[in-house]
Amino acid sequence: MTVAVRVPDELSARVPAEQRGPGLDRDAVRLLVSRGTEVSHHEFRELPVLLRAGDLLIVNTSPTLAAAVDGWIGHARVVVHFSTRGDDGRWAVELREPDGTGTTRARAGGPEGTVVRLPGGVRLALEEPVSGRSERLWWARVSGAGVAGLLREYGRPIRYSYTERDQPLSVYQTVFSLPSEDGAGSGSAEMPSAARPFTARLVAELVSRGVQFAPVTLHTGVASAEVHEPPYAERFAVSEVSARLINAARAGDGRVIAVGTTAVRAVESAAGADGVVRARAGWTDLVVTPERGVRVVDGLLTGLHEPEASHLLMLEAVAGRAAVHRSYEEALRGLYLWHEFGDVHLILPEEDPHTVRCSRNCG
Repeated sequence: MTVAVRVPDELSARVPAEQRGPGLDRDAVRLLVSRGTEVSHHEFRELPVLLRAGDLLIVNTSPTLAAAVDGWIGHARVVVHFSTRGDDGRWAVELREPDGTGTTRARAGGPEGTVVRLPGGVRLALEEPVSGRSERLWWARVSGAGVAGLLREYGRPIRYSYTERDQPLSVYQTVFSLPSEDGAGSGSAEMPSAARPFTARLVAELVSRGVQFAPVTLHTGVASAEVHEPPYAERFAVSEVSARLINAARAGDGRVIAVGTTAVRAVESAAGADGVVRARAGWTDLVVTPERGVRVVDGLLTGLHEPEASHLLMLEAVAGRAAVHRSYEEALRGLYLWHEFGDVHLILPEEDPHTVRCSRNCG
């Protein structure tokens, strides 16, 4: 385990914040703030006073897909998770078994050539595992219709058993989500959830206080809910405009704070060994670890992750293991809520960002 804690079931956020009581909005969640091993407790609405003019937030604009579709192998029902669209038109998919508590138990894919029948006369043929690490994700060929139309008509958002019920797709979009531009259904299989608590009102207040935003895109695939594998290759893009904004913040007095681990993966994939961000688009297989370090970000706004999650290695790369362990102890003691509808954690540097940046392993 990266962090030696156990998260009790009762600390799972079962419904979105705005459904927990009258008059609540998405920003009605708690915010744990850590600066090194110093921890403080806040409401998310306090974010504008915790940041300062010149700070830059990197946000992921990937929309969330209705990526779960019911299917059949012979007479057996399965749930297909559409994870990632490949350059050759195939999709990386995950098969799961229905169990009546949302989206389901994991099921090994295959064997090669297995055909899954989907609604609307669509068929999915499994061709090969995505990698040799496991048979959780398979490359599959779709026939009979396009995936974008299939998901629009028959898909629903992926959800896991710790949530109370299915939710409409709008619940899984963030204020930064942009529609897919390629018409082929590009987007994230699971919500870039660190940005979920932002509202238009809060964004306007941050901008009025001099906080800037740099949009990037990373289409995140299906997470490994059971064994917490590192992420697979994912498609990302960092524009020239965003690269300039990030480099300007680094050259000045602002702190560069990524909103979510997906934003970290995108921007660090576009950074050279010199820490300069350049416009890039394509696939990234980068896994940010303490050994690799971070080259760009000074801080991170993120959800609370399970103790086994590979995302925690990224948190340790930003803040250090002792700081992450201390903040998670405080989150448990304070009964913070976990998962995509839960509370959030803001990691800020202890010192001036330029000093912190040079103290990291930036090679």
